[in-house]
Amino acid sequence: MTRHITHLCQGTCSRQIDIDIEEGIIRHVAFTGGCHGNTQGVAALVCGMPVEEAIARLDGIDCHGKGTSCPDQLAQALKSAR
Repeated sequence: MTRHITHLCQGTCSRQIDIDIEEGIIRHVAFTGGCHGNTQGVAALVCGMPVEEAIARLDGIDCHGKGTSCPDQLAQALKSAR
């Protein structure tokens, strides 16, 4: 069964992330807002990846000293889905 998550971003140019997870595997990610090429790249890289691996790779990535980033916000969203 596919689980859909909508995460409202905080502290980033991206406003929202929509994620589909099936049996612990990320199946689809779509960012609203942010740097289009970068967010598309991150989304493509994590598709097919286990949730825990994506969290381990993305958690804590900082963008220009903001204390977060679009990849970090994706990690936060995935953490909330545990």
